[in-house]
Amino acid sequence: MISWSDWVLMGRVALAAALGFVIGWERESRGHPAGDRTYALLALGAALFTALGLQVFPAGADKLVAGLVTGVGFLAGGVILRSAAGEIRGLTTAASMWAVAGIGAVVGTGRYLLGVLLAGLVLLILVWEKLPVLSRFGHGRKDATAPRQDE
Repeated sequence: MISWSDWVLMGRVALAAALGFVIGWERESRGHPAGDRTYALLALGAALFTALGLQVFPAGADKLVAGLVTGVGFLAGGVILRSAAGEIRGLTTAASMWAVAGIGAVVGTGRYLLGVLLAGLVLLILVWEKLPVLSRFGHGRKDATAPRQDE
C-alpha cells in the first residue's frame, strides 16, 4: 500500500520533472544537445535524491546535496564543446542544467512555489533576447546580431 508520504514524494518528483521538461523543451527547440527528456530526468533525480535524503538521512542531507552539485557539474561539463575554430559552445546549456538540478532540489524540499518561480526566472534568462522589450537591454556587445558563442 502506498503511504501518504509516498504520494507527497511522487508529487514533488512529478512537479520537478514537469519544470525541468519545460526548460529542456526551450533548449531543445533552439537546437541544443540536451533537451526536454534530459532536463526532466535531471530535475526528477535531483528532487528524488533531495526528498529521500531529507526523509531517510536527515543528518546527511547536506552531503547529498553537495554530491548532487558535483555530479551535475560533471554531467553538464559533457555538453561543453570546443569547435575546430576554437569557439566554445554549450556553456549556457551546461549552466541551465545545473540550475535545473537546483530547481529539482528546491522542489524536493517541498518548496513548490519557489521552484516554480525559479523555473520562470531560468526561462526568462534563456529567452531574454527573444522578448522585444527586454532584448533592448543587451549584453553590451557591439554586434547584437552575431551568434552567441556560449550557447
